[in-house]
Order: sequence, then structure tokens, then C-alpha cells
Amino acid sequence: MNDEQRDRARDRANDDRRREAFRTFLRTQRVWDTELPAFDPATAPAEPLPLFHRWFIEAVTAGQSEPHTMTLATADERGRPDVRTLMLHDADERGWHFASHATSRKGRHLAARPDAALGFYWPAQGRAVRLRGRVLTGTPEEGDADLHARSTGALASALVGRQSDVLGSEEELARASRAAWERARDEPDAEAATWTAYVLVPDEVEFFQGEAHRRHVRLRYRREEGARARWVRELLWP
Repeated sequence: MNDEQRDRARDRANDDRRREAFRTFLRTQRVWDTELPAFDPATAPAEPLPLFHRWFIEAVTAGQSEPHTMTLATADERGRPDVRTLMLHDADERGWHFASHATSRKGRHLAARPDAALGFYWPAQGRAVRLRGRVLTGTPEEGDADLHARSTGALASALVGRQSDVLGSEEELARASRAAWERARDEPDAEAATWTAYVLVPDEVEFFQGEAHRRHVRLRYRREEGARARWVRELLWP
């Protein structure tokens, strides 16, 4: 074996050790290292929104950090999935609200394929909520109202724009960010033309409650259309 072959063999051995060290480390991570609340699905309301509101408040009370963060899954025009984390802006009778630039990747996906999914995970209580449905686009007035109800930083970020575009350099971002912050402070009513309000109108909402013996509770609300649309409640195997 020559020197080059020995170097390659040594590198492979090091790679194997790193991979095994990561797997070992991964297996040591604990899940729900806390006392989990009980959830009796028989006590759940007839519709998912009140239960979501209740679980959200309970997550905050339990000390869950950033409970309003959620994952949004979309698909491009070829059907390839994508996912990202963003903030919930409201949850009401219309649906679950969020906002972004219409020109961003998620905005382009929703324009081509308006079906999407949302996911919340609150490990402080071993709970998760999943939603699937059609995403509707709000009016320009709703997008403007959403933006100006938020912080100066949120307005500055929206004014920078170009979300999901390729960035040439960190200096380019720094210049654009400084200019946007100055404008946001000087013009608190400034408009970001592509900022868009969205609302996901769910046809499925699933509530997941973890259980120490893995007898997890999964309660799904499924909307049945007809003369009178209604929610059907179903338990799912964990």
C-alpha cells in the first residue's frame, strides 16, 4: 500500500468514526423529558379552532418558547415538496393566517399550487398540531394592515424584499438592510408592494398528544362537505 492509499484508508476510517459518534450522540437525546399532560379526546369540542386556542395557551403557560412558530409545506409546479419555518399571525373562523412576499419561493409555490400543510410542535407538553387545506390570498389592504401591525424590524425586513433570491455578498445585504431600517423608522407607513397575507383554510386538523408508554392520542378533525359542511372527529392509531 502506497502513501496515497494509506491516506485514503485513514480518511475513510476517520469518517466512519465521525458517523458512528454522531449516531451514538443522536441516540442519547431524550424525548419529552417532562411530565406530559393527559388528553381525553371525548372532551374535545366539535370544531378544531377552540381546541387549538386552548392548546396554544397551555403551551405558553407550560413555558414553550416561540409557540407561534410553525412549519409550512408547499409544492412547486412540478410537485416537489418544500418546507420552512415561519410565524402564525392569527387563527380564527377563516383559518390559520401567515404572511410573506408573493415573490418568495413559498409565494410562487402557493400561486402555482395553493394546497399546503402547516405543523406546530410543542415539546414542552409532547403536543403537535397538523393542518392541511387550501391557501387563500388576502387583499392588498389585508397585507398592508398585517405588515403595519408588526414591529419596525418586521417592516424593515419586508422593505428589503428579494426573499429567496440569490445573494451576491454579505455587504450587499448589510447595505440594503441599513437602508430599509432607516426607511422603516422614517416612514412607518411605508408599503412593501409584494407583502401578502395568506390564510390556510383546513379540511383536516390533527391533534397529537404524546404518552410515556407510546400510546399516543391522535385526534383528527376532517371536514365533510355537503349541504351543511361539518367536522367529523376520528381517532387514529399512533
